[in-house]
Amino acid sequence: MLDRDGFRPNVGIILLNQRSQVFWGKRIRTHSWQFPQGGIDRGENPEQAMFRELHEEVGLLPQHVQVLARTRDWLRYEVPDRFIRRDARGHYKGQKQIWFLLQLVGHDWDLNLRATDHPEFDAWRWNDYWVPLDVVVEFKRGVYEMALTELSRFVPRFDNRSEPRPDHRNRYLRGGMRHRDPADAGPGEQGAPGPRSVGASFELPPGATFEPDPQTGLVAASRNDKHDI
Repeated sequence: MLDRDGFRPNVGIILLNQRSQVFWGKRIRTHSWQFPQGGIDRGENPEQAMFRELHEEVGLLPQHVQVLARTRDWLRYEVPDRFIRRDARGHYKGQKQIWFLLQLVGHDWDLNLRATDHPEFDAWRWNDYWVPLDVVVEFKRGVYEMALTELSRFVPRFDNRSEPRPDHRNRYLRGGMRHRDPADAGPGEQGAPGPRSVGASFELPPGATFEPDPQTGLVAASRNDKHDI
């Protein structure tokens, strides 16, 4: 479903934990990291689409979150031609998005990347509020900055993590989290039946993995489902 200008209506989700850090997911079978997002189906309003995508992509239900704010207007980004399916070129231009800021009121173990038969992510982590701007694919960066900036005034303050973006950027690692021992890594992690401890006080939910150094690449992004770019 495209508008007259060739943009697909879409919702984006910025999910906060109790430390005002943001959820960051790795697209399945790629090295591309992003916020949860997805298209608005015919007959849905943006909030309905947001709650559907929230469950499909990260396994959360409405009772697990509190809606803090949303962007006032559509935010648009164009997708480079090389990332658009050939049969869509010429009429598909990109995405127009309403962004929602959510507070997780449940627990980390409520997240489940395998809530459906078609998972979007195969790993996730918590990042400081502005870190995603350093690693998101280039053509989405402008929209990410607009959304994060507009919604930052609604973020509960915790250790100044949601203050205007500092010049010194904290790259990738969550404060206080230790690197995982490489010997612990392996395919079996992703299918673990229950929460698995990482570091001193962090647990992952079923179906999730933690990767401490997300890297975004345009080549990896090109492998993604083009409708979700």
